[in-house]
Amino acid sequence: MLSWFQALMPKEGRFFDLFEKHAATLVSGAGALNRLLEGGPAVPEHCAAVAKFENDADDVTREVMQHVRRTFITPFDRADIIDLISSMDDAIDQMHKTAKVTALFEQRTFQPDMQRLGEVIIKTADLTAEAVPLLRSMRAGAARLHEITEEVKRLEEESDRLYDAGIAALYREVGKHDPMAYIIGADIYDHLEKVVDRFEDVANRISSVLIEHL
Repeated sequence: MLSWFQALMPKEGRFFDLFEKHAATLVSGAGALNRLLEGGPAVPEHCAAVAKFENDADDVTREVMQHVRRTFITPFDRADIIDLISSMDDAIDQMHKTAKVTALFEQRTFQPDMQRLGEVIIKTADLTAEAVPLLRSMRAGAARLHEITEEVKRLEEESDRLYDAGIAALYREVGKHDPMAYIIGADIYDHLEKVVDRFEDVANRISSVLIEHL
């Protein structure tokens, strides 16, 4: 009876607009982070860009939280809305943390596996941006949403392998003769891998919404 009643009631589409707006900041932030990992004198500029996109994402997140409190009919459960936007915000927060570490230690060069992790982050951000609009019509988009969430999980496993390979290479190259360089490099690897973890969290939230509403 409740589902029949909800089907008749008008749905608040503003949430989907905000999800998509936030997803755009994820794509932009991932792009800036990837350019940062190319190294060189432009690193500080790219760090600042990541910070800007993180701030933009915070604005969207606050708007979603306000909208949850003010809206009588939501497109899906309020707790799921909060969890989804929070997990998306965690992803760009982690990008910002990564950029701050590179700024703190004035890094201008990055290992190949760090750059490969940057490419994985680009892919997971793009997949998230593709997935979010499909939530407007979950039944029609369910198959593709399932494919996307599985692909993000596969990319997270790839990021784990890149992390392990990168740490091992870092130890071989600098670990024995420059412990500080090893510590800094390991910290950057840790932050990069956590960005992909946060995108997996987003994928898991989307999967939960699908399970509850299909």
